Amino acid sequence: MTLPHDTTPCDAVIEDALGKLDLDAKTRLLAGRNMWALPALPEIGLRSLVMSDGPVGVRGVRWTADDPSIALPSPTALAATWDPELARRAGHLLAQEARRKGVHVLLAPTVNLHRSPLGGRHFECCSEDPYLTGAIGTGYVTGVQEGGVGTTVKHFVANDAETDRFTVNNTVAPRPLRELYLSPFETIVRNAHPWGIMAAYNSVNGTTMTEHRYLQQDVLRGEWGFDGFLVSDWLAARSTKGAIEGGLDVAMPGPKTVYGAALAAAVRAGEVAETLVDDAVRRVLRLAARVGVLDGAPPAVAPEALPAPVGGEALAREIARRAVVLVRNEHRTLPLGPEATGSVALIGAAARDARVLGGGSAQVFPAHVVSPLDGLRAALPEGSVTYRVGAYPSDELAAAGQGFTLRAVCRDRSGRVLGEAPLPNGAVQWYGDDLPAGVTHEELHTVEITGTFTPRESGAHCFGTKGLGGFRLTVGGRVLYEGAEVPGHADPFEAFFGAPVERGRAELTAGEPVEVALLRTVPDMSGAPVRAVGFALAHREPRRDPEDLLAEAVAAARAADTAVVVVATTERVESEGFDRTDLKLPGRQDELVRRVAAANPRTVVVVNSGSPVEMP
Repeated sequence: MTLPHDTTPCDAVIEDALGKLDLDAKTRLLAGRNMWALPALPEIGLRSLVMSDGPVGVRGVRWTADDPSIALPSPTALAATWDPELARRAGHLLAQEARRKGVHVLLAPTVNLHRSPLGGRHFECCSEDPYLTGAIGTGYVTGVQEGGVGTTVKHFVANDAETDRFTVNNTVAPRPLRELYLSPFETIVRNAHPWGIMAAYNSVNGTTMTEHRYLQQDVLRGEWGFDGFLVSDWLAARSTKGAIEGGLDVAMPGPKTVYGAALAAAVRAGEVAETLVDDAVRRVLRLAARVGVLDGAPPAVAPEALPAPVGGEALAREIARRAVVLVRNEHRTLPLGPEATGSVALIGAAARDARVLGGGSAQVFPAHVVSPLDGLRAALPEGSVTYRVGAYPSDELAAAGQGFTLRAVCRDRSGRVLGEAPLPNGAVQWYGDDLPAGVTHEELHTVEITGTFTPRESGAHCFGTKGLGGFRLTVGGRVLYEGAEVPGHADPFEAFFGAPVERGRAELTAGEPVEVALLRTVPDMSGAPVRAVGFALAHREPRRDPEDLLAEAVAAARAADTAVVVVATTERVESEGFDRTDLKLPGRQDELVRRVAAANPRTVVVVNSGSPVEMP
């Protein structure tokens, strides 16, 4: 299926709509009305255009596990299949998910390069190879847009690391800029004709990307013929005049951006030509026409031309199966099968608590996750699989999950309950208007995560907080912590992507429920560019002596016919917002692999990571 690239049938509709808008309406359209959407303009038959994060799924406008999504394997895994047609099929599924959630534009794919193996966000990207990245990205974009949903290929350009991502100036010579960093974008623009590109936070050769006229206007639009819209990464736009003259069409999120009222004022002051605003509005209206939210303009894909429905779980499993890379197979240990495998010792914390996502804005919430432990026990004869933790990949706490039954209660300054909402896990992540029914930012004073926890293990359980602001943490009626967490650095998303902090421990007994509560006082957000409420109740199970865990794993491996060790990175190793400090597996997992392999020559090591790791 080839999408029509000629927009002539819509041009008249777009020009007519543009002619009906005054300056304030035009500049308002170029600024988000909230975290994820552009404003509707009923006077021209324009409905609100909704965006959502990707690339492995479509989260939608709500950052919560009670709105689940299909979660595909990492783009690193997708690229390991070397199959652009499979990427296209993944795009069909993602478009299907977007339509189900009322999303018109997917903020994906990420086609920055694995330029250094230490990049923290590589799990969102395809490869270190610009050719492979371009080929997979072309299939992905083609598939999504064949499903009638727009894409924003990101992050344009040279945004290949997270360190100082808001302020870094990447100095790149012309040849590597063209042959490496720009190459995947050029391939996708020329072959898949994406409807959107996202401008990055960083600067290139002295100019911040949201204002980079040469790369955005001369190269992207002039040389390559890109006719879509350019949207900023969230909070990346810094200057009204610089952004509009540099070619940026939409500044997100809103409504407090460098566009909107600020852009209208700049035009009235004679600082910005209104023709530049008109050009940006045309491109936004073209996008609206393509995705079917502009009256009078036929969508790029008619409903009857949409791809056939895709089975999400089956496709996710197919991508995972085809993405597995077999490095070597000594002693013909693989494949394991129910007939001839014998006993299996499954080892590793990641075998029980599966790691399926990196940290940050790419997070989605699958309806369920099948761990390696559950999968092997289902596939092999009953009683043939024994399990040992062996080593923990991290000593850090994580958002409360297994064993917790929680809800969030919102109160005003007087203590009156404004509303409440169930929490599938211990994290509150409310952006913009995404608040429980009856709750407004103006009245909201405190949010309390409250409920019960039934531990699966006895011992000293660690509890903590994630996020900024004032907290009171109570477990079993005892206050473990009361105090405040202040910002540690300039990243505005630290409250969402920062590390959890241990606040205290409680001795608990397996199977016996205990009441837990985390009260957070909400700071005044009236001056912030985005109103958001983000924090989490964090938890970690009791930790046994590491030497005992290793010894148990070795004994289990020695007694089994085959040992399978599952090792992994963690959210605090691979995430948006920071880079890695080394390539080692976290915790004592390397030592675990060495000891188990020495105990049983039939040892299978499964590495679950989105970017390279060292191995023993």
